[in-house]
Amino acid sequence: MLTLAQPGLLLLLVAPLFVRWLVRPRHEAQPFLQVPFLDSLSRSSGLKPSTGAVVPRGSVMQRTVLLIVWCTLVLALARPQRIEEPITKTLPGRDLLIAVDLSGSMETEDFTDADGKRIDRVTAVKHVLDDFLARREGDRVGLMFFGTAPFMQVPFTEDLQVCRSLLKEAQARMAGPQTMLGDAVGRAITVFESSDLEEKVLILLTDGNDSGSLVPPVKAAEIARDQGIQIYTIGMGDPATVGEEKLDVDTLKEMAETTGGKSFLAINREELESVYREIDALTTRQVETLSFRPVRDLYYWPLGFAIVLTLLWHTFILGKALITEAGKGSGEEAISSLPSRSSAQPDHA
Repeated sequence: MLTLAQPGLLLLLVAPLFVRWLVRPRHEAQPFLQVPFLDSLSRSSGLKPSTGAVVPRGSVMQRTVLLIVWCTLVLALARPQRIEEPITKTLPGRDLLIAVDLSGSMETEDFTDADGKRIDRVTAVKHVLDDFLARREGDRVGLMFFGTAPFMQVPFTEDLQVCRSLLKEAQARMAGPQTMLGDAVGRAITVFESSDLEEKVLILLTDGNDSGSLVPPVKAAEIARDQGIQIYTIGMGDPATVGEEKLDVDTLKEMAETTGGKSFLAINREELESVYREIDALTTRQVETLSFRPVRDLYYWPLGFAIVLTLLWHTFILGKALITEAGKGSGEEAISSLPSRSSAQPDHA
């Protein structure tokens, strides 16, 4: 859509008419021929002499060029603009941090893929999480791995493809063989401190129990609650396992309830998929959109046209003058080349 930023300046189009009406012609005293019989000549010719200047008028082409140049200059001053199609940007309404346990027990091959092939827990998590991330359009997502120590794999970003790509690099034991569950929650709290969004969600997945964090998991959950962080816990694997690899379902449930979240248990891949689908339904996305229409200035088109037309007109005038001068010069040369009458007469002596 075309528009003008300063349409009021179009009133300048009629300025030349006011100048012509208000400004009187310029008088200039020049030498003239004094005729002693001017009165007699005036009576004989029937013309009455008057004082004043003779203002030569330009040709029709010259006045047309001046009018076009003036109109284009005024149009350039009015700043024509083109308003482009609206661009809509989606603003994230929530920060979502996904924490994945990569302790040694995640090497256990007790899950199956879509083809029924036996796979380890890490591979199953990567497959399910990839589908989950593909549906998180509108969220700002971060990815954290933890084991003996937690570390951020991907800081909060709207580029979900980056999260999905770096998720594929996850391997068991890459963060250490133990499960420091409370430390992972504490690290998540510090990550959320830089967030300026109101809604903050932590999805915590583990297959074991806390191995001795500096801050107990439940105490860490209480701190997270005070910071406005909601925790969803996912326990995967067999809860009947004993020893250090035993899944602490009660702690995970208490952590979720403390923050107003929910706890889930996934014994196989199908249950893990259903858990993430349920979380997807529970954590509805609150997306804001920002729409704006880019504006592109076009004043340089009429301005450039005025400049080019002026240059062409002056080029035309200069060329016409040169042709006229050349014609006069050739005529004078032709006259000077004619023989005089005396030299053309035959000698009778």
